[in-house]
Amino acid sequence: MKQRHEVLFTQLKTYRRYTLGVLDGVNCEEAEIVPKGFNNNIRWNLGHIYLDQYLWIKALTKEQVDVPKEFNSWFGFGTTPKDFARETPTFKELKILLSNQPFQLKAVYGNRLEEVFPPTEMGMQTIEQVFIRTIFHEGMHLQAILDLKKCI
Repeated sequence: MKQRHEVLFTQLKTYRRYTLGVLDGVNCEEAEIVPKGFNNNIRWNLGHIYLDQYLWIKALTKEQVDVPKEFNSWFGFGTTPKDFARETPTFKELKILLSNQPFQLKAVYGNRLEEVFPPTEMGMQTIEQVFIRTIFHEGMHLQAILDLKKCI
């Protein structure tokens, strides 16, 4: 694997550890609170971060991804915790999924980072480019989580 790819996966793991570390001290009840002025809660943000990487991979490759189809109706763009059902993953389950995701992405896509696909509407043509975009996206939702924590 090329050095820049190793760096990319190190960044995925490091930023994910940081996102999960921000959750220290947040309990399940607090993760459910939707403060006034917000549309979502911490648990929704976690599910959305997890789903986003797979949605962009699927959009690029047109291949099935290993994420339950219900995730899109719970955590997809435009959804809110009002869309949750009882079988929605718990706060704890989402933290485990997020913790494991960088390792799973490396195992499945680590040797495909430079494979070229027809461009997405954002012009991305490789999985490497998708990961760069999803790291930025995770940072946006990390800020949302930090803002939520201030309000709860």
